[in-house]
Amino acid sequence: MFATGIENSIPTINGGKTRVDQMEASDHYRRWREDFDCVEDMGIEYLRFGPPLHKTFLGPGKYDWEFADLTLNDLKRREITPIVDLCHFGVPDWIGNFQNPDFSQQFANYAADFAERYPWIQLYTPVNEMFICAAFSAKYGWWNEQERTDLSFVTAIKHIVKANVLAMVEILKRRPDAIFIQSESSEYFHADSPAAIGPAEVLNSRRFLTLDLNYGRRVDSEMYEYLMDNGMTREEYHFFLGNRLKQHCILGNDYYRTNEHRVHADGRTEAAGETFGYCEITRQYHNRYRLPIMHTETNMREGPTGQEAVQWLWKEWANVLRLRNVGIPTVGFTWYSLTDQVDWDTALREKNGNVNPLGLYDLNRNLRNVGKAYKQLIKDWRDVLPASSVCLAVPIKPIGHDCWPPRDDYAGKQVEAQDKGLALGNQSQSTPESA
Repeated sequence: MFATGIENSIPTINGGKTRVDQMEASDHYRRWREDFDCVEDMGIEYLRFGPPLHKTFLGPGKYDWEFADLTLNDLKRREITPIVDLCHFGVPDWIGNFQNPDFSQQFANYAADFAERYPWIQLYTPVNEMFICAAFSAKYGWWNEQERTDLSFVTAIKHIVKANVLAMVEILKRRPDAIFIQSESSEYFHADSPAAIGPAEVLNSRRFLTLDLNYGRRVDSEMYEYLMDNGMTREEYHFFLGNRLKQHCILGNDYYRTNEHRVHADGRTEAAGETFGYCEITRQYHNRYRLPIMHTETNMREGPTGQEAVQWLWKEWANVLRLRNVGIPTVGFTWYSLTDQVDWDTALREKNGNVNPLGLYDLNRNLRNVGKAYKQLIKDWRDVLPASSVCLAVPIKPIGHDCWPPRDDYAGKQVEAQDKGLALGNQSQSTPESA
């Protein structure tokens, strides 16, 4: 699945008074048809996309579906498969922020009604980058609740992940063959000195918290104590163990140069740049969860020569091929996003209007060098990879086809669906390194 995305981030800053809306900043609300033309011109058939939650979800049971209807039905007409991104770093004003215990159920209700309205949609990312969302909102004090304590961080984690799990439950009731592609940040913390080994180990355990809970995996003992010490109850913890939907998931992971960190003895961190790289860090996540992998986000600034992003694309793609070549089932790649982004140079902490040249297209919808390179990459590799794959075929239904199996036959077919779907099955040989 070669993909790109149209970012629908909506965090609030300034104590909740200012909304940072990436669709507004990129002029997508006005130019969405043109943006979809760009997706088609690239030869991209999968698009990470979703309606802005704060403009769509107006209150309990109250929705404004106009923009969602226009855009999603146009994607359906174009036969571009959406990977629907329902919640991206923010919530509507009436919910407040991720400290609100009502968020999880309210979001699940929204997901249920969304799936009811768009039964042809199969691929979902219910909550984008759960770990980053919780850390930036409730540990670093940057977005939404702007808290900085372990208590607020754990509270955000349990509400965010519960929302994601409940949303999956509700969507599966309406689309039993739904596939959930987590888009989660893949992190690593490097010890700067022997005295920093302890703090680095704690951070390297903490990075798995959202996915451990989401996949119903028992957390490490140190993280269990951390959760219990900071407000999670045993009942809340067992909710995650009792709602294991891993068999419906693809582990989508994101990698940027900012994802690796250098840890000092006092616990301070700083950017480490690309040290291990995507392939090595993804091996760690795959070894833990044993799920198919999709590279769901990466980008790089175009830079002064115009080739910096092109070189990064090539490097990330080489990492993806390496994963496949060593037998890790890898099913997709994404350059994120379609157009340049705005104010990510300050991690959306300030609303300055600074354009970040990270997209396949600039904000005038002119194709950047990396867009040309990605278009050629897709053309070159589209037909080669399926023929050389020994991993699995993702059971995606063509747009407009009914879901499989029929709802009334779901109970009897669930195991069979898993066998035909995301279960890895037999892998009898290795892809040649030359692939």
